[in-house]
Amino acid sequence: MIDTFGGKTSESQDMHALSQAMIDKIYAAAQPGAVFSAPVVAGSNTIITASEVAAGGGFGFGSGSGARPGSSAGPAFDQPNASGQAAPASRSGGGGGGGSSGRPVAAIVIGPDGVKVEPIVDPTKIALAAIGAWLSIALLLVRRARRS
Repeated sequence: MIDTFGGKTSESQDMHALSQAMIDKIYAAAQPGAVFSAPVVAGSNTIITASEVAAGGGFGFGSGSGARPGSSAGPAFDQPNASGQAAPASRSGGGGGGGSSGRPVAAIVIGPDGVKVEPIVDPTKIALAAIGAWLSIALLLVRRARRS
């Protein structure tokens, strides 16, 4: 199940909590249960799938005060403060994102004859790699032909 976070926050503590929750969700995919499935018993064999799991993400925050970029006016000012003076406008923001993915790479079969590790072949990935390699070779040959 994919869970996403959304909304706005103005407090740095809220932003920190939101960031921590986002990181926890992304890296939850790297738990042992995500890499190795629960054993499935089929007759006299027990099958466990092994998966490749990848996760990553990033986030950032910033704040500042002054005029908006591209404006010719001086610094922007907020409403007057308690002493009646206008204080420079302060703005802040943040954002982040990330993702995780996983795919099965092998099936571990435990049976009366011993343990076997059967690779799971992804023909789509192989076909895409072959197409990419052929396109690279074709591009190289076209460049060579133009130089001659």
